[in-house]
Amino acid sequence: MPTKDIRADLGLRPVINVSGTMTSLGASIVVPEAVEAVSAILTEFVEMGDLHRRASQVIAELTGAEAGFVTASCSAAISLAVAASMTSSDLAAIERLPDTTGLKNEVVIQSGHMISYGAPVEQAIRLTGAKVVPVGQATSASAYHLRGAINERTAAAVYVVSHHVVDYAQIPLKIFAEIAHERGVPVIVDAASEYDLAGFLADGADLVLYSGHKFLGGPTSGIVAGSKAFVRGVYLQNRGIGRGMKVGKEGIVGALAALSAWKSRDHEGIRARERRALDCWVEALAGKPGVIAEIVPDPTNNPLDRLKLRVDPAEARISAWDLADRLAAGDPPVIVRDHEVEHGYFYLDPCNLHPGEEHKVVARLTEELEKARMSNEVIITPFTERLLRQEAAILKWPD
Repeated sequence: MPTKDIRADLGLRPVINVSGTMTSLGASIVVPEAVEAVSAILTEFVEMGDLHRRASQVIAELTGAEAGFVTASCSAAISLAVAASMTSSDLAAIERLPDTTGLKNEVVIQSGHMISYGAPVEQAIRLTGAKVVPVGQATSASAYHLRGAINERTAAAVYVVSHHVVDYAQIPLKIFAEIAHERGVPVIVDAASEYDLAGFLADGADLVLYSGHKFLGGPTSGIVAGSKAFVRGVYLQNRGIGRGMKVGKEGIVGALAALSAWKSRDHEGIRARERRALDCWVEALAGKPGVIAEIVPDPTNNPLDRLKLRVDPAEARISAWDLADRLAAGDPPVIVRDHEVEHGYFYLDPCNLHPGEEHKVVARLTEELEKARMSNEVIITPFTERLLRQEAAILKWPD
């Protein structure tokens, strides 16, 4: 394993990630088994069809599916799965996409599941030439909405499992799948960040999509699991729109190593290490004016907890979003999970900490909270200003 921090050589900031398995931060710490496998395959040649065949076997063994496939990312997997629902194994149709003339080309998805994971879910669907058909309203989807949305042009039904989706008044997967199957419509489940590698298939999914580079700890990749015919259709998209989403030999081998390591990983030991970090943060923040630290479970029932840090600007003399921004701007930079920060809180996720980094997080929190307490004025940047500043920063890239 490398001991030198390559980030310094590249002129990159050595960030501490307490945001979680986020693509924008490099996703996760790749497990040693995957690092070794990637290194071993890089200088060798393989027949890619056979490598994909071996990957299918490994994915099937771990998930209970009939077959599996590795692609460039879970986002790519969404597009390829939708494409396969329209073309199946028709090679001519595969080459015609995104022209869907003569094909079933509508894809139903609950309005409350039309989220952004860095890009819109519905765009991943539309890339194939499919038409997105929203089901229900964002905060109210019922069985009759789904039945009413399915017709003779429906190719697939997409179901998203994520902390981003609306978490109430949505159709449960079992009912969603039952209704879709009544009409002969296959169900594709986007479970990018989920631990459960078998339950979604058991609940009625025909195809489940995972990220290989999040909790599994592999290199950037997407993992597809499902029926043999459906997965074959996904694989064959590499002859069409999937060509630009292909994964290399290193991605496949690394994903397989991460999947194999998952079976023998010390999950209890990992949870215990994460719990020690959470307890460390709770103890360190106890009694600090204006902050309330609470350990909360994962919203999609993954077996992990995070620290929810609520900030009262009147007492802490700083807003939650200004505290998050100052943590990110400091030395070392600490990147928190701030997707709900306008509500006055953010999260600290311990899953991607290197040993000892939990104490560096405490030091940075203490530093910024003490600076705020010494300020003559309460530090509250208008939240709209923060949003516009972030958008402007994106548009300035690469400067």
